[in-house]
Amino acid sequence: MLAGVNDTSTVDRPATFRDVFAVVEFRVLFASFGIFMIGETVKMLALSVLVYERTGSGLLAALAYVTGFLPHALGGMFLLALADRWPARALLIGYDLLRLVMVAVLATGVLSPSAMLGLVAVVALFGPVSSAARTALLPDVLHGDAYVLGRSLLSVAAGGTQVAGFAVGGLLLGLVGPYGALWLTALTCGLSALLVRLGLARRPARVGPTPAGPMAADPVGDGPKLADRARAGAVRETLRVNRELLADRRIRGLLLAQWLPGSLLVGAEGVAVPYAADLGLGASAGVLLMAGAGGMLVGDLLVGRFVAPARRERWTPWLALLLGVPMLVFLARPALVPAAALFAVATAGFAYQLGLARRFLDAVPQARRGQAFGLVTTGMMAAQGLAAAGAGALSEVLAPGVVMAIAGAASAVTTLVLWPVLTPAGAR
Repeated sequence: MLAGVNDTSTVDRPATFRDVFAVVEFRVLFASFGIFMIGETVKMLALSVLVYERTGSGLLAALAYVTGFLPHALGGMFLLALADRWPARALLIGYDLLRLVMVAVLATGVLSPSAMLGLVAVVALFGPVSSAARTALLPDVLHGDAYVLGRSLLSVAAGGTQVAGFAVGGLLLGLVGPYGALWLTALTCGLSALLVRLGLARRPARVGPTPAGPMAADPVGDGPKLADRARAGAVRETLRVNRELLADRRIRGLLLAQWLPGSLLVGAEGVAVPYAADLGLGASAGVLLMAGAGGMLVGDLLVGRFVAPARRERWTPWLALLLGVPMLVFLARPALVPAAALFAVATAGFAYQLGLARRFLDAVPQARRGQAFGLVTTGMMAAQGLAAAGAGALSEVLAPGVVMAIAGAASAVTTLVLWPVLTPAGAR
């Protein structure tokens, strides 16, 4: 076994930050992920400014800002099999180097704005594969409850480094301009790849080109067919395994539980700007969104670190219900400060996903762990996009506060429907 913390799955106590950060490979994953997120945020900001400067189009500038994320669902739908067919370290390094080449090309300024957007979109197709490989690697590095706390810390890092990326990006744009910011982003890609290369152990792919042992290693399908499947194209393999994962009743329920309650709340966040404008008097949507981000980070930290594992799992449905219930108050159109407090309380409920982490890990086949985790992220992004679009459409005919309350009610109702899935078996 590679160096890691002791398995605390049988001990009803939460893992500590010391437990988690004592593992060298987790420190490498945490640092490289933080550098990756800062680089991605600076890249999006610089590209958006650059496209606007060259075209004067607000629409193209907005597309530049989100182009890196739009293909994520497409890549997750068709390419996730690569997360299990290739070694995780090689995938992480390869994607960082691919991003380095892309950013260097963007920084030269030789491409037209449309070609820039096309290049970013093509590279982003492989983003969910890299993300799935990183998430699937975490339980190999951390064991027992340390794995759950590690998941929490990566979520906190994602939010914190995005804020830092906006701050650093704004500073860099003022000092060296968008091209200079892109060159510095290329350095972050190289640094992330170097950290992974030096700090992570080499591990084989989960699915090899030939059968490696009994079918227990690949319980999704039939052992004699493993070699043929490994040789199949990544697209066909991804579609097939996605179907098999979704056909499993337990896995399907856990996927829906991770996708729906929180994603429906994102619909409320999607109309934060018109809600703040409706309040007037200098109200800022930024205050609401910052409160929402802060509530999520605090919830993840407190529940992940200070709540015992068994209790955390028993709290799962109640934390999920917390996502929607506070939003019902928006029917009364609260002022900015109480509205921000409600947002913070509601988003703290996102910690419910920590109570599902070990159950999902136990439910999915180890040989398909990368694709299963990638499917979680892909479905979540798709559900969040649909929820935000639906809320935006409703805001054309209803007051923003009413739309927020509807989003909260939808989240709460979904939680009640999924209550048997959210509740651990011993507590039913």
